[in-house]
Formats: sequence, structure tokens, C-alpha cells
Amino acid sequence: MPIGLMDIKGQIADVQDEVEAAVLAVLRGGQFILGPNVKALEAELAAYLGTVGAVGVANGTDGLTIALRAAGVGEGDEVITTPFTFYATAEAIVQAGARPVFVDIDPETLNIDPAAIPGAVTAMTKAIVPVDLFGLPADADAVSAVASEHGLTVVEDACQAFGARYKGRPAGALGDLGVFSFFPTKNLGGYGDGGLVTGRIAEAVEMARMLRFHGSRDKVDFDYVGYNSRLDEIQAAVLRVGLTRVDGWNAHRAQVAAWYDELLPAAVRRPAVPDGSTHVYHLYVARLAERDTAAKALKEAGVACAAYYTTPLHLQPALSFLGHRQGDFPATEEAARTNLALPMHPHLSQEQAAEVAGALAGVLA
Repeated sequence: MPIGLMDIKGQIADVQDEVEAAVLAVLRGGQFILGPNVKALEAELAAYLGTVGAVGVANGTDGLTIALRAAGVGEGDEVITTPFTFYATAEAIVQAGARPVFVDIDPETLNIDPAAIPGAVTAMTKAIVPVDLFGLPADADAVSAVASEHGLTVVEDACQAFGARYKGRPAGALGDLGVFSFFPTKNLGGYGDGGLVTGRIAEAVEMARMLRFHGSRDKVDFDYVGYNSRLDEIQAAVLRVGLTRVDGWNAHRAQVAAWYDELLPAAVRRPAVPDGSTHVYHLYVARLAERDTAAKALKEAGVACAAYYTTPLHLQPALSFLGHRQGDFPATEEAARTNLALPMHPHLSQEQAAEVAGALAGVLA
């Protein structure tokens, strides 16, 4: 049987009865915008994360833009981030009116290299956006140390890392503001788009709450030019059910990763997990020198796989105005050439993990 990269249908089956009851209750209640499920989910997520508040938004990209604006980022500012991430990270910076400034990644963790950040700081730098890539938190203490030294705000892009922890602290609560995506494939995913802004500064969280609703508190007075970016009530109901299961799902992902770590051929470079960090494996991303050849053979063998960010952000056409060239960020470009995500989801069995490892061993042989 083919082995899929993800298994959304399997996760839906886990909670189908509860979700159907929750959605039916919303439909019968007739309150679809900023209703009781959104309010309850925001409270539950703030408690889970230990933050002063949480604001449901329409999607993770809007969440990043809103968080940046809530942090005071605007026209003429610069925001430092990584070029090895999904396009939305940089897109949100531009949408907020600022200029993305890239620094290279740590070649082991694939997250932003904190040692490279100070050299990119200028008088126009306003914020840093570390990304918790593939489910592994960035080095939050090192990033925060740079931010504190230069008076910068940290907006944590935790869109791929719900449930991960760094030195005992939850991803999404490691910066001044944090952002999650609830896209269906995420560890905590909805049945459509959705996102969250959270933070430890009450004024910034309240600003995000206003910005998601046209810059208003009351639909009468509009203090800012904001967005129509509200988490849907039905999605909130679905996510409340998923929140009760996500830690278990993440634990199984970690078990699958442990099987891979044990079974994969020695030539395959495993994901690095620094001491003190908990990886939730939104994706299990290995690295191989002959990635494209291996990927083709795995797919022919019925094993799904995918390469991510093969054109890094600094080489994307839409960001050509930044003036970057091939070779500007060597660690990023090497990761783009060699990364390969293997099947990863909460229903993958040990036998399937062994089958994936065996198929890859056959390819490499």
C-alpha cells in the first residue's frame, strides 16, 4: 500500500463524532462570527501557552502581518528573518510596510542563526522574526538576547510548531508576540484556514484584537486601518476538539521520528534536536546529497515525500527588489538542495516507518 506524506483523513476520523456534534451546535446556535467558540478557544489557548491573551484570526499569514503591526512595525522599518521558510513569513513583513532583511540559518537545526543577526541590525531595524521550522523552536534565548541588546521586538513565527517546547516553555510564547497557523495539515489544524496571534504584552495583544476587526473595539469608532481577519466560529469549534488531542498526536509524531532515527540508513542526515528543545515534527525533514534522485525513486516505490523551499526566499521573484543573488546564504541554499520530508503523521505505524527506511536504503544502495 502507498504511504502518504500526511494523513488528514485519519486525524479527522479520530475526532469525527465530537467535531460533528460541535459543528452542529454552531449551526443550530446561529452565531457564526466571533461567537462563544472563538472566545472559549482564545481563553483555552492563552492558558495552554501561558500568555496574557490570544486572538483568533483568519489565517497564519494575516496573523504575522497583524502581529508585526501590533509590534509597531511599519513603513521604513526593517525586520530580520530567515530566508529558509515559507514565503508568508517575508510576505507578511512587506504587507506590514517593512523590508525583510535575511540572515543565514544554522546548518544543523535549519533555524535562524542567532550569531548572524547582530551584523544585520541597522538604525532601521524594528523586529526579529525567528521561525520554528518544521516543528523545532528556534534558539529563543539567543534571539532574545540580541533583541534586548538592540531594543528590538521578537515576533515568533510558530506556525509549524504547535505543542513544541524550548527549555520547558511553549512555542508561540517565546517572543514578545507569537503566531500560529491552523491550516489543515498543521499539528493542530482546522477544517479550513485559521490562525492565532498571542503574546506576553497586553497592549500588543489588544492592538492585534483591534486590527483583526477593522481597527475597532466596538464597530463604532475605528482607531486604525485594520483588517477583516476573524477566526471563523465553526473552525474554532473544530480546533477546540483538536486541542484536547494534539499533545497525544504530537507524542506519536515523536515516536515516528525515533523510529526513523533508528532505522534510516547512515547516509541520511537526521533532523537535529538541541538539548532542551522538544520537536513536534510537523515534518520529518531528512537531508540527502542526491535528494532529487532519491525522491523520484521513493515515489516510484509508493512512498510519498517532498522537498521544501527549494527556491529560498532571497531568490524568489517577488523579492528580487532586495537585490540578493545565488550564494548569498550558503547554509540556506545547501538545505534547499538537500532536504527531503518523509511521511509523518500521528497514524504512521512502526511497520510503515520500517518500510520507508527500507525503501530509502534500497534507493541509496
